Amino acid sequence: MRVPELNAGLLDEFSDALWLEDGLSRNTLDSYRNDLQLFSAWLNQRNPSNSMLTEATNSDLLEFLASRVSAKMKASTTSRELSSLKRFYRFLLRQGKISTDPSLNIETPKLQRHLPESLSEKEVEQLLCAPDLMQPLGLRDRAMLEVLYASGLRVSELINLKYSQVGMDMGVLRVMGKGRKERLAPLGEESLEWLDRYTKDARPLLLNGIVTDTIFVTTRGAAMTRQAFWYLIKRYAQFVGIAKQLSPHTLRHAFATHLLNHGADLRVVQLLLGHADISTTQIYTHIARERLKKLHAKHHPRG
Repeated sequence: MRVPELNAGLLDEFSDALWLEDGLSRNTLDSYRNDLQLFSAWLNQRNPSNSMLTEATNSDLLEFLASRVSAKMKASTTSRELSSLKRFYRFLLRQGKISTDPSLNIETPKLQRHLPESLSEKEVEQLLCAPDLMQPLGLRDRAMLEVLYASGLRVSELINLKYSQVGMDMGVLRVMGKGRKERLAPLGEESLEWLDRYTKDARPLLLNGIVTDTIFVTTRGAAMTRQAFWYLIKRYAQFVGIAKQLSPHTLRHAFATHLLNHGADLRVVQLLLGHADISTTQIYTHIARERLKKLHAKHHPRG
């Protein structure tokens, strides 16, 4: 998409500011930039002689969003694009590059949030037992799955895990999550045992003399990619006959769901998942609600 040079400079400044202020990941920065490039290209196509982002009006933004709706884009997509525009124009206003924020009176629609399909405890057990433990790669995969399910890490946090982040004696991981916010993620005895077994019996064979602080490595001694790990989960799920639509965060969702099913408080789950806002964790509230209803029915004399 064609972006005028002056607009491209503004996007560079905005991306740098996001990285410095919030420490956002490259994927998140690229997402912001792509949304804004799309709007810049739309402005340029509509009126090449007046396509500066700093000149855009409230009407321009509304017309752009209307065009996205007409193109049958998902509501979640247009909502994200509006969020990118709002943050960008707040930045320009703060920097004194505009005198009025054109996104100010545009309300972000409230989207219905759906809880991704989770796995039952039996299905998780099947998935964990799928790797071939006679192979170094199978032992690595079992350890990764165990750590992921025990800690609720994001996949990106798991594949980038370093030895310096692991406290084997205390049974915790020190994780740098979104926005460069640090949290402690506890590990159970089972996942610690698998992690210890992998690091002693399989990792040296995979590294073959290569030195790295990354815990989970490929046969080339490099960190695994998100895509490669996602492929592994799908392959193991297919192998054990799990037909559900899985997502890269399947075990993370199972972690939260099973914690709540066994009595964990929603705010504890929020801390363990590393959600900055409780509203993000509230997609799991129906689980807590159902648990309370069952407890009431079981223990109340009028239940």
